[in-house]
Amino acid sequence: MNIELQVENIKCGGCASSIDKGLKADARVIEVEVDVEQGKVQVQVDDAQSESIRTDLASMLLNMGYPETGTAEGIKAAAAKAKSFVSCAIGKVDNMVNK
Repeated sequence: MNIELQVENIKCGGCASSIDKGLKADARVIEVEVDVEQGKVQVQVDDAQSESIRTDLASMLLNMGYPETGTAEGIKAAAAKAKSFVSCAIGKVDNMVNK
């Protein structure tokens, strides 16, 4: 089953790489696709896991600095932007190292 999440703060391939790596750390995740331009993250999970995992995925994304659209305001939004900046930088470095 595919779960689609509309998220904030995705700016580039580095962000996408960090999201991909972070979500794939969860054994329930089969595949991750990130649409940078649309700010969408599609996650393929085992059908048996689909009910319980959506909330977990949204929480994981928030912890990486990519909150689901409309869920982070004020200080939480500022903190998410700061986390996404760091996550993006790490993703860019990973992409350069793995080339």
